[in-house]
Amino acid sequence: QVHVVESGGGLVQPGGSLRLSCAASGSFSIYAQGWYRQAPGKQRELVATITSGGRTNYADSVKGRFTIARGNAEDTVYLQMNSLKFEDTAVYYCNARAGIPPVNYWGQGTQVTVSS
Repeated sequence: QVHVVESGGGLVQPGGSLRLSCAASGSFSIYAQGWYRQAPGKQRELVATITSGGRTNYADSVKGRFTIARGNAEDTVYLQMNSLKFEDTAVYYCNARAGIPPVNYWGQGTQVTVSS
């Protein structure tokens, strides 16, 4: 079992920045962690992922604005979000993929609202 906890959401004006944090803990080795988001009335979509080896992947809509990175603490990742837009408003979920066979574990989500 893996426990995933997010933090760092909030209200920000367009053009502003926020940093989300995700800590995963449990008895399985974690292969990858990532951030997904779900806006009202829309499906959950990938934002960014990072593997245990440091390989990253981004949605086209956030490339050049968001950065995913590993923290110093084991199985901690951050999502630095810059130049935020109205359309970035969503609940952001952290995902950790772990175990054999691999299973996706999810946090409870954190709200990000971009509004003037």
